[in-house]
Amino acid sequence: MAVTATLADRLVARYLAATPKSRAYHERAVQALTGGTTRTTVFFDPYPPCVERGQGATVWDLDGTPRIDFLNNYTSLILGHAHPVVVEAVRWAAERGSAFAAPTENELRLAELIKARVPAVERLRFTNSGTEATMFALRCARAVTGRPLVAKFEGGYHGTHDYAASPAGVGIPDEVKALVLDLPFNDADGTERLLAQHRDRVAAVIIEPVQGAGGVIPADRAFLQRLRDLTRAWGMVLIFDEIISFRIAPGGAQEYYGIQPDLTTFGKIIGGGFPVAAVGGREEVMAAMDQRRGSGYIAHGGTFNGNPVGTAAGIATLELLTPDVYQRLNALGERVRMGLGDLFERRGVPASVTGIGSLFNIHATRAPIHDSRAVQRGDAAYLRALMLGLLLEGFWLAPRGMGCISTPMDEGTVDALVDATERVLDELTA
Repeated sequence: MAVTATLADRLVARYLAATPKSRAYHERAVQALTGGTTRTTVFFDPYPPCVERGQGATVWDLDGTPRIDFLNNYTSLILGHAHPVVVEAVRWAAERGSAFAAPTENELRLAELIKARVPAVERLRFTNSGTEATMFALRCARAVTGRPLVAKFEGGYHGTHDYAASPAGVGIPDEVKALVLDLPFNDADGTERLLAQHRDRVAAVIIEPVQGAGGVIPADRAFLQRLRDLTRAWGMVLIFDEIISFRIAPGGAQEYYGIQPDLTTFGKIIGGGFPVAAVGGREEVMAAMDQRRGSGYIAHGGTFNGNPVGTAAGIATLELLTPDVYQRLNALGERVRMGLGDLFERRGVPASVTGIGSLFNIHATRAPIHDSRAVQRGDAAYLRALMLGLLLEGFWLAPRGMGCISTPMDEGTVDALVDATERVLDELTA
């Protein structure tokens, strides 16, 4: 069921007509910001809407158009926009000073909250982004093992530093690429074969227990357990990248699966809407960053690491996320996945949905999805038309089809998304 050029052009024309102020902003922005944005991940052709404000589950663009925000800054705003408790916590912290060249109570309090939720975390350090967190996690693994290679999985996203970039392309030396081993996601036998070939040289294996950018694809439990067993037997540091998956349970995906890694990276929801991330894990691995050693430790600077304003937002957010809240969010996530899945089945369209907990992803394929290769075989033009159609209907998801639930949403909100999707399908099949 192909999307014709005429239909695609009609959708774009409607979008251009609906967003004149965002268009003017973009034309101005390309004169100051490379590509017109400061994040490649938020751009889509012809340009993204420019947001003026957000409240609860809704954002408004410069043209005053409201949209239900199922993207939530790529899953980080689990409480929605401008939650009053978070706003008050930030105001309280900012009035006392926004940054210091010294520790503050807030960074310790947030660290203690994370430790209480995640038994595998004995010590941690804060960073400003997930990219930094995964970079230091891999560096710790190299330091404690003395090995040079790191292994990651096809379709995984661990930030934009040289050892994580996917695909590893322009600007990354071949010498660096040679130190990264790509493994097949959800394929235990294939993973074991590749790791066995380099068993004495691999320092770390990093994995998203739920692939985010790869298509919101949960790992199979047996696959994760096999990976845990192999890495432990071969002296490799197992790193769970829980920057996205930490929202599926109070203790993240490792609680859901019942499998503990050696290191965990966090981000997104732990900052409550602010740039806060972290790496934590077993004390003997994290000791590689301990400056009290006097020499031979990993220098870990960062002007805004553990920033008191950001950590105040994180504290407020985690304290509001009780087990009952997770249960409600996950039930809504299941409702939207079931609703969309039933809709696609009933209409016989080339689309499906994956996800777990409060996360979901629409795909332009009916093929079973267990890894990112299946996602990449989908109809990109159809997905683009579907996402643009939903944007015009007043629903904001990632251009690649990813969405998530926030606490201001209810059953009516997710049912409205399903209804809007059917209206878009009507247009695409007319």
